[in-house]
Parts: sequence; C-alpha cells; structure tokens
Amino acid sequence: MAQSTIEWTEVTWNPVTGCTKVSAGCKFCYAERMAKRLQAMGLPQYADGFKLTLQPHTLQQPYQWKKPRLVFVNSMSDLFHPDVPLDYVQSVFEVMNNTAHTYQVLTKRADRLLELSSHLNWTKNIWMGVSVEDERVVDRVKTLSKTGAFIKFASVEPLIGPIKRLHAELLDWVIVGGESGPGARPMKAEWVKAIYEECLDTETPFFFKQWGKKANNPDPGDLTIAKSHPAHAKGGCLLDGQFERAMPRAA
Repeated sequence: MAQSTIEWTEVTWNPVTGCTKVSAGCKFCYAERMAKRLQAMGLPQYADGFKLTLQPHTLQQPYQWKKPRLVFVNSMSDLFHPDVPLDYVQSVFEVMNNTAHTYQVLTKRADRLLELSSHLNWTKNIWMGVSVEDERVVDRVKTLSKTGAFIKFASVEPLIGPIKRLHAELLDWVIVGGESGPGARPMKAEWVKAIYEECLDTETPFFFKQWGKKANNPDPGDLTIAKSHPAHAKGGCLLDGQFERAMPRAA
C-alpha cells in the first residue's frame, strides 16, 4: 500500500505489477517509467522491472488497514491482463469482498473483463472502470456496461483525441485528464468540454483531473497551474474557472 497523489483516490494497492501495451493510450505509460525507477532503487517487488508479475504477498495488506480507504487497485498493472490467471483475479476479488474499503479497478482489457465477469463476486464496494483515450476505444464502455459491477466508470486519461459520444448514460462516473510527462501529447479544450456536456446531459458525475501540461490549458490565469497552489495539478485543473470534481453518487 502506498499513499497516492492521484486526485480521485487515497492509496494504491498492487497485487500485480508490470504490463504490456495494448492501445495508443499506453504509449508513454507512467507505470512503466515508475517501475524502471523502482527497479533501479532495488525494490524487490520490481526486480523484474515492468515484466508482469503476480505479487501474492500483498493480498493480506488490506486486512491490516484499520480505517476504510479509497483504494486504486493495480496502479502499476492491469488486473485483467491475459497473463493473470482467473484464480488469482478471484483471490484479489475475495480480498475486496471481505474488507470494508472501496476499491477502484481500472482496465484497458474490457473484453477479458467481460469474459471473467460471471466468475467474480461483484460486491458494492468494487468500482470497475475502463480507460478510454479516444474514439477508437469507446466500445470499452459498452463492454463494461455488460459486466456485473455495481459502479461503472471511465477514465478518459490521457485524452489524446476527440470523442463523439462516450455513452456516459451507461456510466456512474467519468474522469478526464490530459497526458503529462516526457513526450506528452496535446489535449484540446473542446474535447474536454464535449465530454463534460455529455455528462451534464446524462447527469453523470464528472471529475476533471488535470490539463496535463500548461500548453493544453486555455486559461493561462488558472491559479492551479502554480506548484505552490494547494490544489495544484499538472497543467492546472480548472475547467472554465471551476473545479469539476464530482464523485459517484454511491460514494
């Protein structure tokens, strides 16, 4: 478990580490960069760098946390990677089923998620999300909608292209953010606002995380650009001068 700087969660828990790229959103994967850094620091969990590795020793961790937490599961991997066996996914779900925390699970592999869904125990404290970076992968939302998850969300980050229709009516929550870090690709304000307007129309809670880099932000006067600002996020995080950071209604 690690405290997280990600704005929509509190801590991260990684029962799997490492991954492989599946779509354009993976191009500048932050987890891959982080894994190499942690490997260089000599952390045993990252001895194999970004090679997919099961970490069964972490399965007992959530039982040891005294207060309920908001937990991002596998910030450094994808629980629904094809190399993660079903019985191991079920072991992770068993931990989530039997603890009082709220778990946020995110995947780019919506097809495998659907394939395994009927074999999993979907308790209400498990929020299931898919990553959607542009129009080419919007079908992940439709696939997610067919699963047994009670809370379904989309993480539209990094948003690297326009999305005509996200199908927000199928979702309980939408997160949007721009790419940051080396080689970060641009995000246009009109792409963000189109998703925001769709969420307004469908009454879907909308969470704007960040512009990613200052050049993406149409408001150079956004005070959250400054690192000294208490709500600072990369590139700033105001949308038309406002914080848009709603959480799912179930929260």
